[in-house]
Amino acid sequence: MKRILVCEDEDAIREFVVMNLKRIGYDVMDVNCGEDALAAFDAAGGNFDIVLLDIMMPGMDGFAVCKKLREKSSTLGIIMLTARSQEMDKVSGLMMGADDYITKPFSLSELTARVDAIYRRVCMSFIKDEKSPVIRSGPFALNLKSRTVTKNGALIELTQVEYQIMEYFLNNKNTALDRASILDHIWGDGYFGDDKIVDVNIRRIRMKIEDEPSNPKYITTIWGYGYKWNDQ
Repeated sequence: MKRILVCEDEDAIREFVVMNLKRIGYDVMDVNCGEDALAAFDAAGGNFDIVLLDIMMPGMDGFAVCKKLREKSSTLGIIMLTARSQEMDKVSGLMMGADDYITKPFSLSELTARVDAIYRRVCMSFIKDEKSPVIRSGPFALNLKSRTVTKNGALIELTQVEYQIMEYFLNNKNTALDRASILDHIWGDGYFGDDKIVDVNIRRIRMKIEDEPSNPKYITTIWGYGYKWNDQ
């Protein structure tokens, strides 16, 4: 069963989300504050595929909850819900480990498209590729079977989005990839957001894999175009 936790303090929005997610086949649990979201997650043994998480809530805000959830699971799909349209809110949520964001008000079609896309990505973490189990590049080894990446033998903790971006890069070494192609490959055709989500995820990956994130050696920027993985 597709399990999802909805954390939203506005009753009308939470009821709308819960009702419609149940209609399309999700097993939904809902709470109205960040503290209850963490308690519900722990009580279920982390047995959720996705968390929809409001940013502005009394008590613990969505950013703090997102950070704690990401520390508990790298495969959990996290979508931030926010009434704000400021760029920094989106960036902050993504930097805390969120996979996506939805700005209120949102349509039913946008909600279901985003949730289904994240669920497909979560499911991919259980798919095993037996054909070519490891892709290597310099000190990096990407294992397609375990969906992990190591650098000099040390495991790098990546979210599923970050892993997919790394896989895309390592399958296209020394090739300039434009933001649109990265967006389509990772988030799928018809994505409702903008390509800023690509830049933020690249920033997160650099912080994890580069010796000097401000002077990247492996993922370099192609200004006005996109990014390139440099095979060392």
